[in-house]
Amino acid sequence: MQVELEKVFTRPRTLRQIATHYCPGCGHGIITRLVAEVIDELEIREKTVGVAPVGCSVLLHSYLDIDMYEAAHGRAPAVATGCKRVHPQLIVFTYQGDGDFAAIGTAEAIHVAARGEKITTVFVNNAIYGMTGGQMAPTTLIGQKTTTTPEGRIPEQAGLPIRMSELLATLDGAVYIARVSVHNSKNIIQTKKAIKKAFEMQIRGLGYSMVEVLSQCPVAWNMTPSEATKWIEEKMVPYYPLGEFKVPKES
Repeated sequence: MQVELEKVFTRPRTLRQIATHYCPGCGHGIITRLVAEVIDELEIREKTVGVAPVGCSVLLHSYLDIDMYEAAHGRAPAVATGCKRVHPQLIVFTYQGDGDFAAIGTAEAIHVAARGEKITTVFVNNAIYGMTGGQMAPTTLIGQKTTTTPEGRIPEQAGLPIRMSELLATLDGAVYIARVSVHNSKNIIQTKKAIKKAFEMQIRGLGYSMVEVLSQCPVAWNMTPSEATKWIEEKMVPYYPLGEFKVPKES
């Protein structure tokens, strides 16, 4: 007897069938897929434009079947602003890492939110410069060892880690700010919901939206994938609490 099986899981149309450059155990692959799923579900693929800068996101144009810009390091919000202002009917998002969004592009990150630009940012926080050699990032935790802090980050020398979600949530132009994670199945589901909500804020024309995603970087952390997942839960989440930091006031 032949049993017909119902297909409940398939590759998103927006996600190209190509191997990625992401390292084994890296969270970027999960996040990239979630962005593709959200674009498909919102039926906005034909009018969505992504902006990826230098960093682990540098080849995002190869993985998503949408129009993409390649921006200079830290300048994705500026490029996205120009695109959205010239073509306000488009859905425009940036996909940035912590070294890009919170260091080299700090001014861009703050002022795009302050201006209330109607774009969306997916901000991947893995607490390190993952692509360029494992150096300390603004989000590197106190005591965390990197190639530039081999004895661990010392606050008297390097200051304290920056909490970008809390910072941007204070700005009036930002309408939706959330921090999520991809270290287990439950949080992956929450991450997708937050990304979808952020895109919906833009579709409604409400203002700037940003989703910060805590992500694994086993290679730069010098850990196994399972150790990296555990490290997020035990070390990152206590310093970077998950949740929505700003939501729009419904009229």
